[in-house]
Amino acid sequence: MPYFDCSYRVPYADTDQMQVVYYANYLEYFERSRTEMLRSIGFPYSEMEKLGFFLPVKEAHVTYHASACYDDLLTLRSYVSEARGARLTIQSEVRRGDELLVSGSVTLCCINSAHKVTRLPAELLEAVKLLTVND
Repeated sequence: MPYFDCSYRVPYADTDQMQVVYYANYLEYFERSRTEMLRSIGFPYSEMEKLGFFLPVKEAHVTYHASACYDDLLTLRSYVSEARGARLTIQSEVRRGDELLVSGSVTLCCINSAHKVTRLPAELLEAVKLLTVND
């Protein structure tokens, strides 16, 4: 299956006064999921740095469906929906059991060590094939 899943238990620090997850933390959950997904295919950010490229966020889209709360056990799911040119788009979901809480996407732009936009390296393109879902 091309999806990457990891678990995360919501700490109190991620919540607001009503013990509901603070909205900005959902983007952090997307980042946590994509970081672990890239690590699972052999591309932790430290390896990208050694190869001379970086993947900063170009744009992000988030749709809220329901709230997570303190101490919920969440499943963070990510997969690649596009990898071409200088763009890598990763779809993400946050679930509590079968309930979808948040969905969205993050588009990353590949840059080299001179901070110039560059094509995604062939090694990365080959590695993300296992995590790509074509809509």
